[in-house]
Formats: sequence, C-alpha cells, structure tokens
Amino acid sequence: MVKMELSRIMISETSDHQIVVLKEREGQRSFPIVIGLHEAWAIDRAVKGIPTPRPLTHDLIHNVIEGLGAGLTQIIINDLLNNTFYAKLILQVDGKAVEIDSRPSDAIALAMQKSTPIFVAEKVLDEVCRWNSI
Repeated sequence: MVKMELSRIMISETSDHQIVVLKEREGQRSFPIVIGLHEAWAIDRAVKGIPTPRPLTHDLIHNVIEGLGAGLTQIIINDLLNNTFYAKLILQVDGKAVEIDSRPSDAIALAMQKSTPIFVAEKVLDEVCRWNSI
C-alpha cells in the first residue's frame, strides 16, 4: 500500500464529471479520479472546513460510524477494473478491523472530514502509471 494525499479538486458546475487528483506522499506518482458533483462539493467543503447547518450525507455516514463506537482508520483504493476504481473504508470496531466496500469519491469525502490516511494498492498505481505512459 502506498500512502497518498489529495493534491487537487477540479469542480466544474457545467459538467457532470468532476476530478480529484491523488498524489503519492513520498514520490512523484499521481492520478485523477472522475467523481460526481455532490462528492466533489463534499470533499471541497471538508478540505476547507466549511460547516453546514444540518448533516449532509457524508456527515451522516461519519456520525453513524462514530455513533456506533467505531472509527474510520484509513481508506484504501484497492482495485481498478474496467476503468472503474474500487475502495474500502477500514473501520476499527471493538478492536477489530472491518472493511466496507465504497466508491472512492465517498471514501475520500469521509477521509477529508477527519484527516484519515488514504492508501492506494501498488497494483492500482502500476496500472494508472501505464495509462500515463501511453
């Protein structure tokens, strides 16, 4: 697993597709992920620390995780199949790690709320680096 960080968020209100760019923390590799507008706004809001008067969907998910006595310890973008990224939320529940399937955009939005570490599987980075070299 390679530790990553959010490098950029590109939001266009005239397009259905927004982009987040993840960059290797201790290296030069980076790659974009196309996400939806609502997820991009949630990530942007979390990065900027902008509160909302009532919980939005990602706030609700975070509140449910904490309300159940669990904690989000990391997210992992673990696969790339047919040009679609896959991710997992890694929760700590009663001393055990529990993996929850997630879209990368939702996982990143949750991670940005509490500065949760983001990891990408080496095989995913290898694949996206092959894309970039074509």
